[in-house]
Amino acid sequence: MKKNYKNLIAALLIACTLQSCATVFGGGVNTYQRTKPLPGQEQRRLRVGAFIADILLFWPGTIVDFATCAIYRPTPAAPVNAPPATPPVAAVQK
Repeated sequence: MKKNYKNLIAALLIACTLQSCATVFGGGVNTYQRTKPLPGQEQRRLRVGAFIADILLFWPGTIVDFATCAIYRPTPAAPVNAPPATPPVAAVQK
């Protein structure tokens, strides 16, 4: 009987230490993650792995990740055929 309690306590401690996976394992939070998109802008994308881990391991960790904005990916996904960020030098000098 005591062994069952020890296993239960060990499982609860592991679950508590793994809570909010994106906050613990995701690294620092940058301004892109903290800034709420304006109307018409692309929505921020979730870190799907961290979101699923939060739900399966310890669901209150999801609240922590959303509150700290760590659940969002750090940078937007760039389109494959994106135009260059700056115009070519020849176009600037007229």
